[in-house]
Amino acid sequence: MGLVGGVLGFCVGLPVGLAAAYFLYLRYFAARRLQDPVIRPLRDLDYETLQTTIPDIPLWVKSPDYERIDWMNKFIFDMWPFLDKAICNNIKRVTRPIFDQYVGKYGIESIEFEELTLGALPPTFQGIKVYKMLEKVLVIEPVIRWASIANIIVNAKVHSFKVSVQLEDLHIMLTPRVTLKPLVPSFPCFSNVCVSLMEKPHIDFRLKLLGGDIMAIPGLYRYIQDQISNQISVLYHWPKVIHIPILDGVSGATKKPVGILHVKVIRALNLLKMDLLGKSDPYVKMRLSGERLPSKKTSVKMSNLNPEWNEHFRFIVKDPDTQVLELHMFDWEKIKMHDKLGMQVIPLRLLTPYESKLFTLDLVRSMNPNDPHNKKNRGQLIVELTFDPFREDNSRTSVMTLDGEGNASIREGNGESSGGVLLVSVENAEDVEGKQHTNPYAEVLFRGERKKTKVMRKTRDPRWSEEFQFMVNEPPVEDKVHIEVKSKRRGLSFRNKESLGHVNINLLDVVNNGRINEKYHLINSRNGMIQVEIKWSTV
Repeated sequence: MGLVGGVLGFCVGLPVGLAAAYFLYLRYFAARRLQDPVIRPLRDLDYETLQTTIPDIPLWVKSPDYERIDWMNKFIFDMWPFLDKAICNNIKRVTRPIFDQYVGKYGIESIEFEELTLGALPPTFQGIKVYKMLEKVLVIEPVIRWASIANIIVNAKVHSFKVSVQLEDLHIMLTPRVTLKPLVPSFPCFSNVCVSLMEKPHIDFRLKLLGGDIMAIPGLYRYIQDQISNQISVLYHWPKVIHIPILDGVSGATKKPVGILHVKVIRALNLLKMDLLGKSDPYVKMRLSGERLPSKKTSVKMSNLNPEWNEHFRFIVKDPDTQVLELHMFDWEKIKMHDKLGMQVIPLRLLTPYESKLFTLDLVRSMNPNDPHNKKNRGQLIVELTFDPFREDNSRTSVMTLDGEGNASIREGNGESSGGVLLVSVENAEDVEGKQHTNPYAEVLFRGERKKTKVMRKTRDPRWSEEFQFMVNEPPVEDKVHIEVKSKRRGLSFRNKESLGHVNINLLDVVNNGRINEKYHLINSRNGMIQVEIKWSTV
C-alpha cells in the first residue's frame, strides 16, 4: 500500500504543483509585453534598426498613393473622450440582453461589467487612398491602427464564486475599403455604404482569467490570434461586403427604371359646361408622381362634353409600389388661363404586370377628402393602363448578325422586335474651352428628339449628372446618339452660342451589353472630353 500511495501521490501532486507554480508565474512574474516606446529621429537610426522600423512608418510616407489626413486624427483625438463614453454605453446596451440569456443557466447567477473603457488613445488613420471611378461611387481605403489602453473587466458569479475576465492592451490594424454608392443629390449624398476588408486584420490583446495572463501560455497566444483573424476574414474579407443602407426611396435615393406604363386615354363622359356660349374644349394632362419630366397632354376636343381620344402615351416607371398616375382634365382657352374640369389619380400598385386594366374614374375638384366641391358631379374619365416590367439582364436573348457588307443587326430570340427605354446620362466634361465664352451645356440628339442639360457658368470642367429618357419601339441597333457641348452667352449678342465639340456614339454595344460608361474625346476640340453613361432596357 505504501508504494501504491506514493505513486498516486506523485502522479497527482506533480501536475497540481506545476499548475500552481505556473499560475503564480503568470500572476506575479510574467513580464509585460508593452513597454514605454523610445522615440528617436529617423536620421539617428542605423541601417538595421531602420529596416525593422519600416513597417511602422505611415503609408503616406512610403507610398505616393496614400494621402496624409492629420486633420482627421486631430478631430478624432479631440472627440475621443465623448466617443469613448458613447461607444461604451452602446456596448453595454447591446450586450445586456446577451448576458441575460445565460443568467440562470450553468449555475450563473449574474454577469456584469466591472470596468469598461476604451482608453485615452483613439484610433489613427495612417493614410487614405481615394480611387478615381467612372461610376457614381466614391471608393476610399483608409489604413487604421489602434494601439489602445482599453480596460474591459467582466465579472460572472457562478455558484456564489466570482470569476473575473479582463481584456486590456488591445491593438488592431485594419485596411478596409469603404464604398459610397450611388451618389445622389440628397443629403448625405449617398444611398449605401459598403465595407469590406482588403487584408487580414491584425489583432493583439491581453486576456486575464482570475488575474493570470492566459495569453502568456506558450502556443495559445498565436492560436487565438490566428483564429480571430481567420474568423473576421471569413465574414468580412473582400469579396465579402457589408451593405449599410443610408437612404431609401422616400429619402431621395435615386431609383432605376423598372418598366414602362402604357396609358390609353379612351373617352370622357358628362363633363362640365365651362364656356358661356358653348360647351367645353377638354383635354387631359397627365404625369407620374416623383418625376420632374414635363406632363403629357392629349389633343383638344373642341366644344364636346363627351369627347373620345383613344390616344396612347408611355411613361417610365421607377417605383410601382409608391408611384401614382395623376390625370388632370382642363378646358382649353385661347386667351385666359385654362379652367380645371377635374382630376383623379391611379396608384400603380393596382396593376398586374402585362395585364391591361380599364378604369372608369369619377372626376373630383381635388384629392382633399374634405373639399366640399368634390360633391359636385364633374363627369367621368375612362382610361386603360398596362404595366410592362423590364426584362432581367440574363433574360435578354438577342442575336447579333452581320450581312455581306459587314453591317451588324440584332434579332430578338423570340423572333419579335422588342421596345424599351434608352437612358442617356451626361455626367461631366473636361478641358472644354470656347473662343468667345465658356458657359457649357450639353445637347443630346436621338432620332430627332433634342434634350439639353443646364448651363454651367464660366467653367472648363462642367459637371451636369443629368439623365434623359428616350422610349423606342425596337432596339436601336443601327442608331447613334449625337452629343454636342455648346457654350451660351447671356443677353442678346451676335454670336451668343458656340460649339465646343461633339461626339457620335454607336448604340450597338449598348444593345448587346445593356450598358456602357465611357469617356469620349470631343471632335473639333483640342483636349475636351465628355463622360457618358448609356443604358438600354427592354420590355
